[in-house]
Amino acid sequence: MKTFFKNLNLYSPKRVYSVFSFLLTIYLVIKKRPSFLFFKPLSAKKLKETTINLGASFIKLAQVLATRADFFSKEYLEELKELHDQLPSMSKDEYEKVFNKAFKNNPFSSFQNTPIASASIGQVHIAYLKSGEKVAVKLLRVGIKKRVKADIKIINFFNTIFKPLFSHYTKNSIEAVVSEFSSMILQEVSLTHELGNLQKFSQTYKDSGVKFPKAFSEFCSDDALVMSYEEGFRFDDKENLLKENIDFNEIISKLVDFYTTQMLINGYFHADPHPGNLLVNKQGELILLDFGMVKSIPNNIRVAIIELIKAANERDYELYISASKRLGTIAHEAPVHELAMFTDKMFDIFSNENLSSESMQKLAFEVLESTRNFPFKLPSDAIYILRVSAIIEGLGTTYIENFNGIKDILPILQKNIPKALGASDSVVETIIDEIKSIPFSLKDLKSVIKQASIGELKIEVSNSQLEYISKEIKDFIKPIILSFALIFTSIFMVLYDKDLKDYALVIFAIGVIKLVYK
Repeated sequence: MKTFFKNLNLYSPKRVYSVFSFLLTIYLVIKKRPSFLFFKPLSAKKLKETTINLGASFIKLAQVLATRADFFSKEYLEELKELHDQLPSMSKDEYEKVFNKAFKNNPFSSFQNTPIASASIGQVHIAYLKSGEKVAVKLLRVGIKKRVKADIKIINFFNTIFKPLFSHYTKNSIEAVVSEFSSMILQEVSLTHELGNLQKFSQTYKDSGVKFPKAFSEFCSDDALVMSYEEGFRFDDKENLLKENIDFNEIISKLVDFYTTQMLINGYFHADPHPGNLLVNKQGELILLDFGMVKSIPNNIRVAIIELIKAANERDYELYISASKRLGTIAHEAPVHELAMFTDKMFDIFSNENLSSESMQKLAFEVLESTRNFPFKLPSDAIYILRVSAIIEGLGTTYIENFNGIKDILPILQKNIPKALGASDSVVETIIDEIKSIPFSLKDLKSVIKQASIGELKIEVSNSQLEYISKEIKDFIKPIILSFALIFTSIFMVLYDKDLKDYALVIFAIGVIKLVYK
């Protein structure tokens, strides 16, 4: 019975209304609007309280937003910043329940019961292994998996309710976001999954110059993760970083360079680099924590991003739009001329060094508002790429005045493009690699000619093109089906009762008109 009421509480009207209030407040604050109908945004303190009460899923979203100095006022930023590692810890009973389940045989010589950080998924304690190593122990929150599943159902509920209000492309984007969010958050509430991510990530980027915790896998489980304890200041701790004479431009450059390597060269990246997960030690080294959200980028998406960067740097609008279509952020049938004008306006805004971050954001929203009916989309592959880009740009605004992705990040990305495309460090090595690839290219050409000669040559169609064709077919067939349904209904009415012939005639006429003027 106790479990029943606890589960019921996850779907209570109060909780559902809290989700609505959270989403509406975020929308109004970002858009700088005082109200929507008779609804007003929650105060900064109330927004933080609501977010904490809603739990992990919404805290994750708020953590991203808390990096955006250009989205929120100082009042909101100060409150949301506390969500990174100052959430209420588990009760003593909950903590003991998780600890006893995770550690049947206690491997620690000492364990601090009070957590040093309490986040949305779990809380972190300092401990010492019997061998003497100082470790950080992450314990999963009690009942977090059930709460996350409830969050997903509530978000899907709102998506279903409001779906008719959105365009075809917006619907697809929202569904992609919800699907990707659901998949990632469910993976994140498994510490076994996080352990695997940490081990693979540490191996992949062992020569990156960025530090990662060392996992003690023999003591880990789905409820506990035991790692080396890493010392450092939070990435947004300006006061202490200033005391240590850390060069802000250098650490931002280092962060962007590292993420360029992750996303453009290896296609394997940490998708949650908020300030609580990024430390800087006294030597100016970056330390990356929390590997619950790690993503792989398909090669075709990686190449599309590279072309986007190249096009943005060179202001090549046709290449930019072509790459955007292959990335999936712009529908296949989008008008190139109008999109080129839109892209030109956006580049002018983001390359204007005289604009403040706030003014830049305001102008960007105005331009986006004018393109409301453009077929923009947000495919699942792009969600976390854009999310990480937004977080890094937000971190940049913390340290560098008027920092923005086009002006400050592009030069760093640009220098990595040859490497991202597989070029070697020297011209001679690149030429040798190209010569080595000639036999394979000739073999591929021979295969194409052979397939063409026997009539088996195949042409691949992109997902964007398939979606466009599918939409066009549906738009063509739906009115025809409705018309025939009306015509057959009118015939059935006459057969059923001849006294209904006047009504049947009207329905028949409507069906014919819809068929002719579909």
